[in-house]
Amino acid sequence: MKTLFKWIVRIVAVLAIALGGLAIWKYEEYQRLMAVLSLFSEEKIVGNFSNMDSAFLNTGLAQGNAQPSPLPRGAQATLPPQVDDWITDRAVTGLVILKDGKLVFEDYYKDTNAMDLRINWSVSKSYLSALFGVLLDEGVFESIDEPVTKYAPELATTAYADASIKDVLQMSSGVSFDEDYLAFFSDINKMGRVLALGGSMDGFALKQDASFAAPGEAWKYVSIDTHVIGMVIRGATGQDIVTLLTEKIIAPLGFEADPFYLTDGYGIAFVLGGLNTTTRDNARFGQMIANGGNWQGQQVVPRDWVDVSTIASANTAPGAIGYGYQWWIPAGSEPGQFLARGIYGQYIYIDRINNVVIAVHGADRKFREPGVSLQNEEMFRLIAESI
Repeated sequence: MKTLFKWIVRIVAVLAIALGGLAIWKYEEYQRLMAVLSLFSEEKIVGNFSNMDSAFLNTGLAQGNAQPSPLPRGAQATLPPQVDDWITDRAVTGLVILKDGKLVFEDYYKDTNAMDLRINWSVSKSYLSALFGVLLDEGVFESIDEPVTKYAPELATTAYADASIKDVLQMSSGVSFDEDYLAFFSDINKMGRVLALGGSMDGFALKQDASFAAPGEAWKYVSIDTHVIGMVIRGATGQDIVTLLTEKIIAPLGFEADPFYLTDGYGIAFVLGGLNTTTRDNARFGQMIANGGNWQGQQVVPRDWVDVSTIASANTAPGAIGYGYQWWIPAGSEPGQFLARGIYGQYIYIDRINNVVIAVHGADRKFREPGVSLQNEEMFRLIAESI
């Protein structure tokens, strides 16, 4: 009888431990889900954007013991008076401006600071474009006209079956995907909840089975295309994006703070919007691109790739903002003027004519209102032409 009692006690103890572990696991999932639901709330958005690693699964891009690359200072720029109101209206949190490769303006707002690692959202896409250009130059890919299924064969049963690498670089896959950030049941927000709950981003991509056009026929901004670029890179190299981006881009640039990526539950980097960096390090990246891929004497990204990826090559509407290979080209821009853009006011604006780079982090809850994006582009032009 005593032996039976001991066994019952042991079984109950094991079950209690198992249930406790399950409760902790589910509690962590619950916490991440709650973080998603309140991520953009007015009272939390600024703090959330500086502390994404406390709410989501993530992995660091560790550079080792390398010293940060120098960022020389130039004479303090006097900005146009309109900038002050723009900073307030657009809820800017970090603003760094380089002129001729020198730091001429830097300030932080809303209790943020220079060492905050802030979420880049879709500015992350342009980093991935730079990485792809390096790998293409190294011979990992024969051509951007190759089918995505050559490197990610699991996509053969999806709407990406006939898409080329070029199609996804240009956001021209033709895949139906609702990118409405403000609609709870949109595809982009469903994807966010998959990320928060530790699901599989690859699994989510494999569920995309509807198209609105044949690949290459029409342009439509769908962030899932960028995840497919990540799948292609991983399939071609057998390496994860964290390792590759650190080795090929981050370490050569000598970032002053190790960035981190948000990841899904399988450790896959959220390449379409999950890179967290300082504003100054985004300026370093932008200056390297402005220099034709060169950073302080080292060719980090092939010049030819910088040139071809930052021109408006996608089939966007006439007179509208243009799109290249994961870079935006504002309407009315001169060659060499383009930008990386993320929701809620994240930007890297590059003007190769005036040799100006403007890196911005923000928490602009009104970013989707009519005219806001155009106002931002006009402000960047004004700054670039005035300093």
